[in-house]
Amino acid sequence: MVSTYRVAVLGARGVGKSAIVRQFLYNEFSEACVPTTARRLYLPAVVMNGHVHDLQILDFPPISTFPVNTLQEWADACCRGLRSVHAYILVYDICCFDSFEYVKTIRQQILETRVIGTSETPIIIVGNKRDLQRGRVIPRWNVSHLVRKTWKCGYVECSAKYNWHILLLFSELLKSVGCARCKHILAASL
Repeated sequence: MVSTYRVAVLGARGVGKSAIVRQFLYNEFSEACVPTTARRLYLPAVVMNGHVHDLQILDFPPISTFPVNTLQEWADACCRGLRSVHAYILVYDICCFDSFEYVKTIRQQILETRVIGTSETPIIIVGNKRDLQRGRVIPRWNVSHLVRKTWKCGYVECSAKYNWHILLLFSELLKSVGCARCKHILAASL
């Protein structure tokens, strides 16, 4: 059985969203920072635990606000498909406090715009640029504790540059999406 999961990758400018996706898909990294100006769609297939999963990875440019309804989502070409994903990857730069604040704001907006009665869409918070650990602005433990205990989200730190924990991130993503879908199926059958 093949399952298809739509995943949105969001974050502030320059945090390494596209670098993470390109490292995962093509095992490549470029030092040149080319800003994402339009939504990009990637269609990889991955195998995990003997099952094939088709992914639709949507790499979004920075958005000012999360669309509050479908009309707003489709009015802005950059936001199309954002509200109908199975999971969100919210990326911040561990050396940039403002990028964490951006993730915090977008996460809150996602929660506020969820349709009541729908299954919870998993959110994974990603601290990128772990290779620049000495420039960290918020201690790892503080972020990890906030994200896991208070926000109830997954948390992974990675380095797109050195391909460190990139596979772990997508493995955690697939586990989260799979668990969310199982909960939804169980709730529907009760």
